[in-house]
Amino acid sequence: MEKLQDFIHTLNICIWGLPMIIAIVGIGIFLTILSRFIQIRKFVRMWSETFVRTFRKESSGEGDISPFQAVNVALGGTVGVGNIAGVATAIAAGGPGAIFWMWVSGILGMGTKFFEVALGIYYRRREAGGPMIGGPMMYISQGMGPRWRWLAFAFALFGALAAFGIGNMVQANSVAEGLNYFHIPSWVTGVGLLVFVGLVTVGGIQRIAHVAMFCVPVMCIIYTIGALAIIAWKLPYIPSMIAMIVHDAFSTKAAVGGFAGATIMQAMRFGIARGTFSNEAGLGSAPIAHATAKTDHPIRQAFWGMMEVFVDTIIICTATALVIILTGAWMSGETGASLTINGFSSLMGVKYGSALVTFCMALTAYDTNIAWCFYGETCTAYLFGHGRFVRYTYRFLWLPLVLVGATMKLDTVWGIADILNGLMAIPNLIALIVLAPIVVSLIRNFEI
Repeated sequence: MEKLQDFIHTLNICIWGLPMIIAIVGIGIFLTILSRFIQIRKFVRMWSETFVRTFRKESSGEGDISPFQAVNVALGGTVGVGNIAGVATAIAAGGPGAIFWMWVSGILGMGTKFFEVALGIYYRRREAGGPMIGGPMMYISQGMGPRWRWLAFAFALFGALAAFGIGNMVQANSVAEGLNYFHIPSWVTGVGLLVFVGLVTVGGIQRIAHVAMFCVPVMCIIYTIGALAIIAWKLPYIPSMIAMIVHDAFSTKAAVGGFAGATIMQAMRFGIARGTFSNEAGLGSAPIAHATAKTDHPIRQAFWGMMEVFVDTIIICTATALVIILTGAWMSGETGASLTINGFSSLMGVKYGSALVTFCMALTAYDTNIAWCFYGETCTAYLFGHGRFVRYTYRFLWLPLVLVGATMKLDTVWGIADILNGLMAIPNLIALIVLAPIVVSLIRNFEI
């Protein structure tokens, strides 16, 4: 077993090492330049095409759910434990400078997600008797031709399998660990999750969307308000903190403190890696949810994809980072969720700080679980043929693993899930390079 874990750890480092980071950042830069910095140039337009349009209830076109519901499902899959524990890990391992590189990954990720979502809508198809089906497997097979169907098959296979790990068992385990603080046994958490996940996923994308539309905004609002209270409390220290983040991002000297110490390469690696893990730009999962949105043009929904990354990385991840650094918690020697709890507890006290972070982690993990069930079943439907039988079989297999995840140690599952996530990204990144001109032409068409 030890040899297996060592092999998984080594493979994980190889897949999510420097080459993958260079590929994700490089493609993000390429797409940003190709679109003439659309995430900056059309930042105001992004707001008018998303929330402003939603308040006016302006949505039309073919699809299954509203654009706002689609982005909530996608956010349910992306806003998760990584926003709370992952950011803390990046700071603990890479120092405050990691946050600068996390911002870089977020800005580039807005452009990458824009292209992903646009392609997801453009190449989506109506599944016979089912929902819209879209995502990398569709735009690879439809856009790149029959010779590349093996690449679409590879993405769908990795996606279907990865969902059981990163989207299911790992999330259930995070909820169980958090609720252990309140002396709730893991098996009770597991049974409860099994029931609530089952009640939602059995209803398909419509029911998932309705639940996500409640859970995601509630979590984001509660967590952000809590963080803003601490930021306001430490407001005079923000200028010096920003200066420290920028300085450490380019510092070649190892930092000194209660954490591991960090050079510029460590700050860059952990900041970009954690940012990518959080917003999933380049991974190819979110376009599966966005493809079900009612919209009259791919670019209109692509703005929602940009907004998704902005909320996830620039708002939620930044809120976590500021709390940890402003309160000095980053020097405590803690890591992961414990580090975030330490930061919130500095103002709220251990009882309420722990309760807020644990509640938000539980809510986001639940959202992620139901969103990834849809991702996994859609990938499986692509592999084995569309229809209710395939989708319901996947949902049936999904539920027992929720209980398994809540009650077992999952070190090996974490590693395998990370590997499969990295393997998902490879076909998607190839497709983004090949099909990027399609999106550029769509942008020109939309702007006319």
